[in-house]
Amino acid sequence: MSQALQELLDLLDLEQIEENIFRGRSRASAVPRVFGGQVAAQALVAAGRTVPADRPAHSLHAYFLRIGDPGAPIVYTVDRIRDGRSFTTRRVVAVQHGKPIFHLSASFQAHEEGLDHQAPMPPSPDPETLPTSEERLRSYPHLSSDVVHRYLGARAAVDLRYVDDPPYGRFGEPRDPHSQVWFRTNGKVEGDDPLLHVVLATYVSDMTLLDSILLAHGRGGWAVGDVVGASLDHAMWFHRPFRADEWLLYDQQSPSAHGGRGLGQGRIYTQDGRLAVSVIQEGVVRVPRDED
Repeated sequence: MSQALQELLDLLDLEQIEENIFRGRSRASAVPRVFGGQVAAQALVAAGRTVPADRPAHSLHAYFLRIGDPGAPIVYTVDRIRDGRSFTTRRVVAVQHGKPIFHLSASFQAHEEGLDHQAPMPPSPDPETLPTSEERLRSYPHLSSDVVHRYLGARAAVDLRYVDDPPYGRFGEPRDPHSQVWFRTNGKVEGDDPLLHVVLATYVSDMTLLDSILLAHGRGGWAVGDVVGASLDHAMWFHRPFRADEWLLYDQQSPSAHGGRGLGQGRIYTQDGRLAVSVIQEGVVRVPRDED
């Protein structure tokens, strides 16, 4: 296991300070605020700590309310909404400086058999044939060394490989609003705790989902300063078991952007073609004022 992955696992191992209250800390991100995937993952950890282990998470729905302060702890309060025969529901509020910054509802389900079908996995190259994040980032001469350093530091725990150039790699002309990324943790995760793998996928899911919006408009994003953006809400459905330390294909697209907001949709597949997760997120995507 890499040191970066161990640091991420430590970050997700919240401190319990009361029966339904947990405290987390933050880590550096590519932008000077708490990374949205981190707070979503930590909130799901908090919810999962109050649920029996035989009820894995099957969905989450969340809103990002305020920008998080990476220099301050985050307190997560869990409301035990319902414990039913098959489903368990939790609500989590993340608070900093006395104000809520994030709200999550999560549902957990006891295993049961049922109907089974899925959308087929789209074609994609073998992830082992694709450039690593470091190889891609260092191949773009227009990116400053500071930007490259911050991206590599924020993603050091994840082996993330774009199938094509990311928005910040090739911009200026609109492209198809479709992006594919292969990812896995940068090292093996010990044990078979399904919640941990779901939490790790939640963490990664916020890294690239809005890329397809930028592609549609030929924008490069934060790395080149041609948009201002932030996540607004996030929803995930966990369909089938998976491991976050094995290759997962994140197939993403954007059906719409309007009114300063853009919508991203994603499907996460295991390497053998099983649809594991569906993701939807809306974000603020604004053109800088000096371009208006």
